[in-house]
Amino acid sequence: MEMPKPGDAHKKLAALVGEWTGDETLHPSPWDPAGGGAQAQVTNRWVADGFALVQEYEQRRNGRVSFRGHGVFWFDPTRDEYVMHWWDSMGGSAGEYRGRFDGDVLLLSAPMPQGGHSRTSWRLTGPDAHTFLMEVSPDGQAWQRAMEGRYRKAVARRASSKAAKRSKPTRSAKAKSARKPARAAKPARARSAKKAAASRKRSTRKTSTRRR
Repeated sequence: MEMPKPGDAHKKLAALVGEWTGDETLHPSPWDPAGGGAQAQVTNRWVADGFALVQEYEQRRNGRVSFRGHGVFWFDPTRDEYVMHWWDSMGGSAGEYRGRFDGDVLLLSAPMPQGGHSRTSWRLTGPDAHTFLMEVSPDGQAWQRAMEGRYRKAVARRASSKAAKRSKPTRSAKAKSARKPARAAKPARARSAKKAAASRKRSTRKTSTRRR
């Protein structure tokens, strides 16, 4: 029996695969009245031979881990929907999110365990960057932003950082370039001194000959 292979619907999730880092904005909400900024690290990897995607998420605020989450994405062909099951450090499962792609945006929604509704969207802006938005609603009609994030692939960040370092001259390089003119001038001064000495010798010989 030939094993099935992931189709085009599964491959759309490939844009999320990789290690990502980014800055986040948490808007005031019932579970975070003050809101504020945060930093996140996200790792997405294929499992089950490309039929599912696993996400490991870690958020930091003020230099300390404030939240962790674990998600599993997959495609449900019976309902033609993408599904994300989510568990986190807020107390367990946050439910089952379902939805579809709208252009380059993956939009998933779910009822919240404590009441109300939640929806999440990933805008896949390119192979090395994407944005995330989480919204909440009491009735599924009026939505309020809860969190926004902008992420870049960790490899892309390291590559751009290395390129910047290579293009910036180091202190040793600057020192070497500053010393080069002085080194080049030494032979010229030496030649001038030799010529002066030779001229003095010739002058001395002529004077000695005249005296004789």
